[in-house]
Amino acid sequence: MRAFSQLLDDLVYTRSRNTKLRLIGDYLKETPDPDRGFGLAALTGTLDIPAVKGAAVRAIAEERVDPVLLYMSRDYVGDMAETVALLWPKGAGLGAKGAEPPELDDATISISEAIERLRSTTRLDAPRTLADMLDHLDASGRFALLKLATGALRVGISARLAKQGLADAFGLEVEAVEEVWHGLRPPFTELFDWAEGRAGQPSVRDVPVFRPFMLAHPLEATKVSLDDYAAEWKWDGIRVQLVHAGGDTRLYSRTGDDISGSFPDIAEAFRVHGVLDGELLVRGSDQGQAAVHGGAAASFNALQQRLGRKTVSQKMLGTYPAFVRLYDILFDGDEDLRELAWSERRGRLEDFAKRLDPERFDVSQLIEADSFEALEDLRAGARDVAIEGIMLKRRDSPYAGGRRAGLWYKWKRDPLIADCVLMYAQRGSGKRSSYYSDYTFGCWTEADELQPVGKAYFGFTDEELKWIDRWVRGHTIERFGPVREVEKSLVLEVAFDSIHKSTRHKSGLAMRFPRISRIRTDKPASEADHITTLQSLVT
Repeated sequence: MRAFSQLLDDLVYTRSRNTKLRLIGDYLKETPDPDRGFGLAALTGTLDIPAVKGAAVRAIAEERVDPVLLYMSRDYVGDMAETVALLWPKGAGLGAKGAEPPELDDATISISEAIERLRSTTRLDAPRTLADMLDHLDASGRFALLKLATGALRVGISARLAKQGLADAFGLEVEAVEEVWHGLRPPFTELFDWAEGRAGQPSVRDVPVFRPFMLAHPLEATKVSLDDYAAEWKWDGIRVQLVHAGGDTRLYSRTGDDISGSFPDIAEAFRVHGVLDGELLVRGSDQGQAAVHGGAAASFNALQQRLGRKTVSQKMLGTYPAFVRLYDILFDGDEDLRELAWSERRGRLEDFAKRLDPERFDVSQLIEADSFEALEDLRAGARDVAIEGIMLKRRDSPYAGGRRAGLWYKWKRDPLIADCVLMYAQRGSGKRSSYYSDYTFGCWTEADELQPVGKAYFGFTDEELKWIDRWVRGHTIERFGPVREVEKSLVLEVAFDSIHKSTRHKSGLAMRFPRISRIRTDKPASEADHITTLQSLVT
């Protein structure tokens, strides 16, 4: 446990990506099995300990620590696991009066031992088991154990970065790791056997595993020849990968998360052996025109009603019927097509799609344009039909995981801009827990009242973050735990991709991808935008 707790400490306080990769690699090379496998599972969010939930941690903490002190400290620290680790008093016990905790070696409680204990206990007994182990660890070890138990690391790394650290440490290609990842389970014995040369790459034949997506670079000042590049619309949904193998279907998000449970209608409809790439959408009339764009789709706001749901009711399935607009094909049966040119894959995709239910799957139409200038005109009108923009794909490009220069470009429509007034600021989490970094902002009503229209926590530089944090502390008028209400005097220029009607917000509006683009110290709050201005931009 000590090596893992040291790794977490180092990752929290390290900003350099290369240093983080080295730290992860060193840990994986120096830690024995199965601890390193469980550590990797924790770093990638694939470790599941069902008996321990956040509520259990809060409950045992309230037994040991004055609840007022606990939650005041949590508001300051910004992370419950770190708060409990720091405040935990040893030796008080949670069992029967006079009961002694089991004998454990203070320095050598291993990750695998901790996980075995927590997985073998019931949800009723889990708090006592967890408390007994916390009693035998120092603050750093307690922090690591709580992070392991709850699965909420938040130490400034992504699952992809952890896999990259593994690949770099053992001389593997991260795309090759991604190819087999979803066919493996912690503690990843087969993965480390391959990494250290004791075995070949694990086989995932007949397993519906995730393959890395091919990604695009933004098109900036570059102009491309339409003889070399094909153009198609960029739809406002979420990118997904459909995999059917071994009689099973999986639907993956761009980050490799299995979202099949949220979209059982799509998973059930895709029963042909293969792997496809496309855009997950909901039927509707907000995006595109049937005669021009191959069929309209509802706005992202409609799709969002189904995202993240563990169970989906029949009413939800009927109200928001999902479908996938197909972009590409990676496998046709067992045949790997990724090395073929895009133009060849496009033909194979069109043939494959004929075997699918047209109510659930269609192929994204190509855009016909005589010149790049004509394409520019079409892109300029994309916002009028609520389409995100245009994709440009080199006709001879293979399907290569990650971003490869010169192969695919995304040419998004220009963002919308609004001047909004900062209303509330909240402490961030992880390395931002000491800063007010999450900002709620609003616009004016006809009655000259501010109503919130969005929340953003990125788009600004580190220096701008420090500046806003100081401003928030100096202009606070009310406190609500980790949230501060501030004077309504600071104007923030907010960029966003689109705005939709929403019943969940008092203003009736919800922004898509809002981010702080500029601090407008030059502009008085009275000159910020009105709600009616944003309503005119609703798509």
